[in-house]
Amino acid sequence: MPSAHSPTRRTGLTVLSAFVLVIGFLFAFPQSGFAADPKPSPSAHTPAIAKPVPEKPVGVPENTNPVTYHGGPVQDAPQVYVVWWGNQWSSGNNDPKNELFLQADFLDDLYGAGDNWSTSATQYCSGIATGSKDCSHAATFVGHPAASPRVGQWDDESAAAPQTPGVNDFANEAIKAAQYFGVSGTNAQIIIDTPPGVVPVGFKTQYCAWHSETDLPDGGQITFTNFPYMTDAGDGCGANNVAVGSTGVNASTEGVTIVGGHEYGETLTDPGVGSGWTDNTGGTGETADKCAWTSMGIVSLNSHKYAVQPLWSNNANSSAGGCVKYYNSPTDQG
Repeated sequence: MPSAHSPTRRTGLTVLSAFVLVIGFLFAFPQSGFAADPKPSPSAHTPAIAKPVPEKPVGVPENTNPVTYHGGPVQDAPQVYVVWWGNQWSSGNNDPKNELFLQADFLDDLYGAGDNWSTSATQYCSGIATGSKDCSHAATFVGHPAASPRVGQWDDESAAAPQTPGVNDFANEAIKAAQYFGVSGTNAQIIIDTPPGVVPVGFKTQYCAWHSETDLPDGGQITFTNFPYMTDAGDGCGANNVAVGSTGVNASTEGVTIVGGHEYGETLTDPGVGSGWTDNTGGTGETADKCAWTSMGIVSLNSHKYAVQPLWSNNANSSAGGCVKYYNSPTDQG
């Protein structure tokens, strides 16, 4: 396995083909749709939209409506499983921008006191009345990991990934990965990385990434994310969007963490894709959607620097709501 293919720099997680080392727990099985029907066939998703021509002032959220609860689960103990899909990863210069290393490092830093970026999600919960916008009477809150949420890795080189995979292709790969890892349920998320040159249907023109949910043969569900090779989309999916200065962040790979953080944040609060926390705009109203391509910046996570977008916080600005890049408490965020 080429060294550039195994993100082991800080975590010590060594990955061999057809082998996964599990050191914790991860996100739930992917279901397939959005909104009313909780278990539709895999056809809908909530995308991180490719950066459009600006139609509103830079830094201004799409709307200031609060996100409200829609009756489904949240991730109280998030766990992430990453799949490198396709034998293309082992051919030639299989990761020219070292995206796999960056993705692994970013996920590995989303824990503990050193991460106050993803913590805005911890204000959200499940088990309250549908339509609620705060969790003052809740018992089950979004969890914040005490250690890396990235607990599993699989290099699936059993075949080539399709050149233009669609929603059903990703759902089938997610089912295969869930069976491989032996996971299902709300708290497990499978991130499916496609190799350079593979162009999932709609990538670059309609979206940068998306997450969804699908049924498993045994009756369970799994949440999954379609995560294309982000630098293939250049500036349209986050490259060169944030001034890096002397931070050490590579401007050309900013999209890996901007878009990756977008999907991670949404999966925490809406793993059932429409049954968790979203605003009244529907499929584009999750906590990251509301702040997409606004007020992006460099944050420090466990002493490492990353480019990120803010996430929506209902209790920001004295409960008027707003997009925040750090969250220490309801009265200390921004």
